[in-house]
Amino acid sequence: MKGVILAAGKGERLRPLTDDRPKVVLKVANRPIIEYVLENLDPFVDEFIIIVRYQKERLIRVIGDEFNGKPITYVEQLPGEGTAKAIESAREQVGNEEFIAANGDIYFEIDGVKELISAFRREKADAAVLVKEFDDLSHFGRIEVDGNRVTAVREKPGKVSGYANLGVYIFKPEVFEFIERTPLSARGEYEITDTLNLMIEAGRKVTYAVYPGYWNDVGRPWNLLELNEYLLKNKLRHEIRGIVEEGATIVPPVEIGEGTVVRSGAYIVGPVKIGKNSRIGPNCFIRPHTSIGDNCHVGNAVEIKNSIIMDNSNAPHLNYVGDSIIGENTNLGAGTITANLRHDRGNVKVEIKGKLEDSGRHKLGAIIGHNVKVGINVSIYPGRKIGSGSFIGPGVVVDVNVPPRSLVVVKQDKEVRKL
Repeated sequence: MKGVILAAGKGERLRPLTDDRPKVVLKVANRPIIEYVLENLDPFVDEFIIIVRYQKERLIRVIGDEFNGKPITYVEQLPGEGTAKAIESAREQVGNEEFIAANGDIYFEIDGVKELISAFRREKADAAVLVKEFDDLSHFGRIEVDGNRVTAVREKPGKVSGYANLGVYIFKPEVFEFIERTPLSARGEYEITDTLNLMIEAGRKVTYAVYPGYWNDVGRPWNLLELNEYLLKNKLRHEIRGIVEEGATIVPPVEIGEGTVVRSGAYIVGPVKIGKNSRIGPNCFIRPHTSIGDNCHVGNAVEIKNSIIMDNSNAPHLNYVGDSIIGENTNLGAGTITANLRHDRGNVKVEIKGKLEDSGRHKLGAIIGHNVKVGINVSIYPGRKIGSGSFIGPGVVVDVNVPPRSLVVVKQDKEVRKL
C-alpha cells in the first residue's frame, strides 16, 4: 500500500513562519511536522508519494528521497486547488492499488491508522475516513453516519456536535473516476469531501473509524505551541548527550543533543528539548514546554517559557521569551521582551489573513519569522507578528504587525547642550 501525503499548500494562516517555506517543514519539538505523518504511516505503507507545489525545493531538501528506508516520490500538484486535485496528482504513481491519503499538516497517531485500515477491510469498503467526535463542528467538515456507513459529508455545519473529518483516508483506485466528476466548490477548490459525496450517491460504500486520540490541525501559529506542548509532555525521553557543567540544574525530563553545552547557573525545568551544538547559559532559566533547535544560543539572564526557538536563532542576553515562536536564523538584541498577557487578561487575538482571530489562549507572545534581526530594548506586544527578513531598530515598541523585509526604527528628537 502506498501513502499519499498532501503538502502543496502555502500555509497562509501560519505566516510569517511560512514566508519562505511550506508549513509542513516547520519544526515542532525540533522535527518537521510532516515527519510525524511519515512516522505514523510508515508501518502500513511500502512507499510514500508527497504532493508538492509551494516552495517544493525546500521540502525536498529537508525530507530527502527516503524515510526509514522506504522511497519517497515527489509529485507536483496538478493545476487547480483543493484536496481532490492534490490526490488526483498521484494517480499514475498509485496505479491500481488501494492507498492511504493524509494531509501533511496534521498530527495524529498510529492507533488512528490501525483503526482506519481495520474498518476499511472489515466493511469491504470503497473508501474510509478517520473521524473524531467534537462538541463544536464550526471549523470542521461533519461526517454523517448510519451504522457503519458514511451517509454524507457536510461543510462546517456550525456549533453542533458530531463527527469531524480528520483528513486521513483510505481509497480504492476507483476514487479517481469520481475525482474526475468532482465539481468546483463554492470556495473555488476541488474538495475530496465532494468526491466522497459523489461516491455515496453512486452507491459506493464509504465507512469510517472513530479516533479517540490526540489530533491537531496545524493551521495557525498557536497550534504549533499546542502540539509542541503535547509532544514534550507525552513523547520526550530524558536524555543528556551534550555537556552539562557543574552548577547547572536539570529537572527531568530534558533532552539535550550532542555538542550542546549547558553552562553553570542554567536552570532548566522539563519537559524541555534542546537540539545539537547549542549554547545554553550561563545563568538562564528555561521553563517547561520549550523546544530549542540546533545551533542556538540562550545566554545570560534570559528566561524562556512555553516557546519554540527554531534552528540557528539566539536570545543571547537579558531577554524574556514567553509563549512565543521564533523562526530560524533570528537574533534578539539585549533587553528584547515579548509580552504574552493582555492588561485586561482577555484572550489574545492575532491577525490571520487580514482578520483578527481569537486564539483562545490567555497567554500568547510574539510570532517572529526567519532571518529577523531585533535591536536592543525592543518590546513586542502579545500576538504580534514580525515578517521574515525584517530589521527592528533599538527601542521600538512593536504594537502592530510588521510585514516581511521591513525596517522599523524609532524617530527621536534630541537636544544636546553644552554644560
